[in-house]
Amino acid sequence: MEAERVKRSPRKTHKDPPPVMEHPISADDLDVRRRRALWRATHRGTKELDILIGTYANARLGSMDAAELTRFEDFLTQQETELQGLLLSPDAAYDVPFADIVNAVRAFHGMPSA
Repeated sequence: MEAERVKRSPRKTHKDPPPVMEHPISADDLDVRRRRALWRATHRGTKELDILIGTYANARLGSMDAAELTRFEDFLTQQETELQGLLLSPDAAYDVPFADIVNAVRAFHGMPSA
């Protein structure tokens, strides 16, 4: 008598990304993102950026919606030297992807905008 062969499913590869489950963003998710963004804004690596970006973030993050928060998080991924140049030189922020945020931070601190 021959033993029955068990049909095995093919192995899954790790090349396929997991399925994306869409769900509405809850207030808890936004709060977590806001706390993380605030931490990143206040721990930039230089005291000047910690003060400029951190105090702006502390005052404004609570009123940001999900889209604004995402844009601010993207802003925080920029290099410190680039951000410092944009924030401390009014002419440098004229035609850059985050000019609106740079000008908002500058205006918040009473600095001239581009």
